[in-house]
Amino acid sequence: MALERRRDAAGGGPGRQAPPAEENGSLPPGDAAASAALGGRAGPAGDLQPLPAPHPAPPGCSAAAAPSLLLLDYDGSVLPFLGGLGGGYQRTLVLLTWIPALFIGFSQFSDSFLLDQPNFWCRGAGKGAGPAGVPGAANWTGPAASPPAPAPAPWAPPGNASRGGADAPPLPSPPDRPDNASHCDCHAWDYGIRTGLVQNVVSKWDLVCDNAWKVHIAKFSLLVGLIFGYLITGCIADWVGRRPVLLFSIIFILIFGLTVALSVNVTMFSTLRFFEGFCLAGIILTLYALRIELCPPGKRFMITMVASFVAMAGQFLMPGLAALCRDWQVLQALIICPFLLMLLYWSIFPESLRWLMATQQFESAKKLILHFTQKNCMNPESDIKGVMPELEKELSRRPKKVCIVKVVGTRNLWKNIVVLCVNSLTGYGIHHCFARSMMGHEVKVPLLENFYADYYTVASIALASCLAMCVVVRFLGRRGGLLLFMILTALASLLQLGLLNLIGKYSQHPDSELQLKLAVGMSDSVKDKFSIAFSIVGMFASHAVGSLSVFFCAEITPTVIRCGGLGLVLASAGFGMLTAPIIDLHNQKGYFLHHIIFACCTLICIICILLLPESRNQNLPENISNGEHYTRQPLLSHRKGEQPLLLTNAELKDYSGLHDAATAGDGLPENATANGMKSM
Repeated sequence: MALERRRDAAGGGPGRQAPPAEENGSLPPGDAAASAALGGRAGPAGDLQPLPAPHPAPPGCSAAAAPSLLLLDYDGSVLPFLGGLGGGYQRTLVLLTWIPALFIGFSQFSDSFLLDQPNFWCRGAGKGAGPAGVPGAANWTGPAASPPAPAPAPWAPPGNASRGGADAPPLPSPPDRPDNASHCDCHAWDYGIRTGLVQNVVSKWDLVCDNAWKVHIAKFSLLVGLIFGYLITGCIADWVGRRPVLLFSIIFILIFGLTVALSVNVTMFSTLRFFEGFCLAGIILTLYALRIELCPPGKRFMITMVASFVAMAGQFLMPGLAALCRDWQVLQALIICPFLLMLLYWSIFPESLRWLMATQQFESAKKLILHFTQKNCMNPESDIKGVMPELEKELSRRPKKVCIVKVVGTRNLWKNIVVLCVNSLTGYGIHHCFARSMMGHEVKVPLLENFYADYYTVASIALASCLAMCVVVRFLGRRGGLLLFMILTALASLLQLGLLNLIGKYSQHPDSELQLKLAVGMSDSVKDKFSIAFSIVGMFASHAVGSLSVFFCAEITPTVIRCGGLGLVLASAGFGMLTAPIIDLHNQKGYFLHHIIFACCTLICIICILLLPESRNQNLPENISNGEHYTRQPLLSHRKGEQPLLLTNAELKDYSGLHDAATAGDGLPENATANGMKSM
């Protein structure tokens, strides 16, 4: 009695207590039964995984304040009514989200060609002799070899761009100059560009020697623009809608992108590239969210991966495009001009119906549903579950929009987003470490001493990673696949840092001079081979980690704040990629510490991934309350008849008044405990 009085006084009496979040993702029996009538989906363990029961209305408010459960269950009621992906109009819209991925791929990998450091030598110098008796060899200077920097991927996406890490194929011998002339005393240069262009940004404004740092600033500009674009356009898209952000981003990328080709100096170029990256982020983010929100649960991952493959096609075609253009200004204009086709989206691409329903804009949603049924030539009588009658009752409701900052007040959702942000940051950040190890100074591979070999090696590794993701995620799910790829990344990193140093340590203590020579030769050869092997595995796994983290976030973030959550994870990926030009700017100083820090982050991520939910074949959460129900599940489902370690909601007990009950002690037998009768 004392316990019941305590509950009544605190407002927690029967009918007011909200069901607690379930540890393994299932719902209590009462909620599951109610959801089954709404088309709830059964989870892997047989428990239903539909929308949770709404929170009870506060005192003084009627229960009618909450919208109908039927309208909130988009995947279970609205999407089947529209025919899912079986409707021709929905398939057309998905196709329209794939086509721009090719243009996005061109823009993302353009830095590899516009800002590649060419070989250069002094123009019109006198005759001199270089080292080893090679005439004019002292006059030749070139860039330090550097690995390809990971390109922004946003949508989780494709592979990382290559900047070419080694020397180009033999070029004609440069003119001679006097022996006492230093490499950077010249005022005019000749360039040997390796990317198929006759002129690029570096050669146009002589960004070599003392001006070489400006190249890294130009690389910063696109990445920093992407980071700010993800954060800002994500919040705006959750407030005003996906379609307006997409269309305004298209208009402004045309303006800024074409103006980049008319730059008169490197400062103007870098500034305009920042705004180009900002607008590109808006296009990437909104298309990613629209693609996810159009699909039923079983098709989301494969449709997203198709977009990634289309963007990678842009990566593979980029060298041929550069060879055709021959000039960086023509190349930049040709990359941006295809976005003109996307201006047609104003008239053919609608707003996200899922977002309209989640934000309770039911009047606009009704018009769009009628538009869908008309395009699909559907009979309104096929509305078996009564979506339209329920929608008619809610037309007077005011829209309810949410900003991403609301996630701070949640219990589980903010943790999931933070974990995925750290995973994305680590995956894209450590990718540069592996790329440098494979294509840097310490590993000399004849095949990789060519720009195109560098570029296509990185692109091929990314393609293999995406193909492996399709297989692994199908069998292990989102969380299991992410955990597997993170473990591979951690192993490759730790073995590269530890095992290779161990080989070098033991090779320094031979018994004789002959053994010393043999040990040194064998040590260098073995270290090079192991370094290449670990680098390939690391690049393969880290790319999958970054791409899968972005997709995972899109699934577990509620519709009302999905673009904001995606913006946070994509911005974290941008910060990871930003470490590559920072290390290059400091002439590779601090690279080893950079690798160690990210290797430690992989170990932390492995633990944190276990806290994430599994979203495979689950309905997308529509509001923050739904997102809170995406809680962790056992990594491996328990066998039939085996007692699970995590209790279900039906087994959870309320311990809020235990202290008072123990103090009162009235009516309890001597052998009674909090959970029942103790054994004697």
